[in-house]
Amino acid sequence: MAVNVYSTSITQETMSRHDIIAWVNDIVSLNYTKVEQLCSGAAYCQFMDMLFPGCISLKKVKFQAKLEHEYIHNFKLLQASFKRMNVDKVIPVEKLVKGRFQDNLDFIQWFKKFYDANYDGKEYDPVEARQGQDAIPPPDPGEQIFNLPKKSHHANSPTAGTVTTKLSLLPQ
Repeated sequence: MAVNVYSTSITQETMSRHDIIAWVNDIVSLNYTKVEQLCSGAAYCQFMDMLFPGCISLKKVKFQAKLEHEYIHNFKLLQASFKRMNVDKVIPVEKLVKGRFQDNLDFIQWFKKFYDANYDGKEYDPVEARQGQDAIPPPDPGEQIFNLPKKSHHANSPTAGTVTTKLSLLPQ
């Protein structure tokens, strides 16, 4: 069974966003660049496999998840593993899968404390545990918004789409 961790703003010592991503990448051999990419849930599933072998089937984890419904699938697996191990923490899935920075930072900081309280120091090969599944970080949610095709500023103008020509009457 898991050691439950409860944190309050008084007891909470936090890591920077860069340190927490470096820690995640180091422990489970991922290539995340931003906290927001934790929204896929895949890293948490791998952590649970590391902490409590057999509590989650990594074969079912979508390590290449790119869409919200795939993220939700991974978080359902995580929730089931929490229940199996009697972890009291409620996972705010609806918030996490949106990929917002603060929601994901809060959860990974709690998870780091949970990891520290439960890790027994045993060796773990995350790539072997995934059985060769590529662990591609999900796209940064912000990029999805900013890379949309841009609308023309003139598209809504009253003369959009009309071509005007001026004929000049020159003496012949």
